[in-house]
Amino acid sequence: MLQDKDIVNDYLNGLNASLKSYAGYISEANNPGLRQTLINLRNGDESRQRTVYSYATQHGFYKPPQTATQQEIQQVQSELSAGQ
Repeated sequence: MLQDKDIVNDYLNGLNASLKSYAGYISEANNPGLRQTLINLRNGDESRQRTVYSYATQHGFYKPPQTATQQEIQQVQSELSAGQ
Protein backbone atom coordinates (compact mmCIF):
# COMPACT_ATOMS: atom_id res chain seq x y z
CA MET A 1 0.00 0.00 0.00
CA LEU A 2 1.27 3.45 -0.89
CA GLN A 3 2.13 5.80 1.92
CA ASP A 4 1.18 9.49 1.92
CA LYS A 5 4.85 10.37 1.44
CA ASP A 6 5.04 8.25 -1.73
CA ILE A 7 1.88 9.76 -3.18
CA VAL A 8 2.97 13.34 -2.45
CA ASN A 9 6.46 12.81 -3.86
CA ASP A 10 5.10 11.11 -6.98
CA TYR A 11 2.68 13.99 -7.59
CA LEU A 12 5.42 16.54 -6.97
CA ASN A 13 7.72 14.77 -9.44
CA GLY A 14 4.96 14.72 -12.04
CA LEU A 15 4.31 18.44 -11.62
CA ASN A 16 8.02 19.20 -11.88
CA ALA A 17 8.28 17.17 -15.10
CA SER A 18 5.31 18.94 -16.66
CA LEU A 19 6.72 22.35 -15.74
CA LYS A 20 9.94 21.52 -17.58
CA SER A 21 7.96 20.54 -20.68
CA TYR A 22 5.85 23.70 -20.81
CA ALA A 23 8.83 25.92 -21.65
CA GLY A 24 9.43 24.09 -24.91
CA TYR A 25 5.77 23.94 -25.86
CA ILE A 26 5.21 27.63 -25.14
CA SER A 27 8.27 28.78 -27.06
CA GLU A 28 7.24 26.75 -30.12
CA ALA A 29 3.54 27.62 -30.17
CA ASN A 30 2.68 29.82 -33.17
CA ASN A 31 -1.00 30.16 -32.39
CA PRO A 32 -1.56 32.96 -29.82
CA GLY A 33 -4.58 31.21 -28.31
CA LEU A 34 -2.70 27.95 -27.89
CA ARG A 35 0.29 29.79 -26.46
CA GLN A 36 -1.90 31.55 -23.88
CA THR A 37 -3.63 28.29 -22.97
CA LEU A 38 -0.25 26.66 -22.36
CA ILE A 39 0.86 29.62 -20.25
CA ASN A 40 -2.32 29.34 -18.18
CA LEU A 41 -1.79 25.59 -17.71
CA ARG A 42 1.83 26.18 -16.69
CA ASN A 43 0.79 28.86 -14.21
CA GLY A 44 -1.74 26.49 -12.67
CA ASP A 45 0.86 23.74 -12.36
CA GLU A 46 3.33 26.20 -10.80
CA SER A 47 0.72 27.10 -8.19
CA ARG A 48 -0.05 23.43 -7.50
CA GLN A 49 3.67 22.62 -7.32
CA ARG A 50 4.22 25.31 -4.69
CA THR A 51 1.24 24.04 -2.66
CA VAL A 52 2.38 20.41 -2.80
CA TYR A 53 5.99 21.43 -2.09
CA SER A 54 4.88 23.35 1.01
CA TYR A 55 2.76 20.41 2.17
CA ALA A 56 5.64 17.98 1.63
CA THR A 57 8.14 20.09 3.55
CA GLN A 58 5.70 20.75 6.42
CA HIS A 59 5.03 17.03 6.84
CA GLY A 60 8.69 15.99 6.52
CA PHE A 61 8.11 14.20 3.20
CA TYR A 62 10.69 16.38 1.44
CA LYS A 63 13.80 17.98 2.81
CA PRO A 64 14.94 20.89 0.63
CA PRO A 65 18.64 21.45 0.04
CA GLN A 66 20.53 23.78 2.32
CA THR A 67 19.61 27.44 1.83
CA ALA A 68 22.13 29.47 -0.15
CA THR A 69 24.02 32.16 1.70
CA GLN A 70 23.65 35.80 0.67
CA GLN A 71 27.22 35.66 -0.69
CA GLU A 72 26.37 32.66 -2.89
CA ILE A 73 23.25 34.41 -4.18
CA GLN A 74 25.22 37.56 -5.02
CA GLN A 75 27.89 35.49 -6.79
CA VAL A 76 25.31 33.78 -9.01
CA GLN A 77 23.61 37.12 -9.73
CA SER A 78 26.96 38.63 -10.73
CA GLU A 79 27.78 35.70 -12.99
CA LEU A 80 24.39 35.84 -14.68
CA SER A 81 24.61 39.62 -15.13
CA ALA A 82 28.08 39.33 -16.66
CA GLY A 83 26.77 36.85 -19.23
CA GLN A 84 24.17 39.25 -20.62
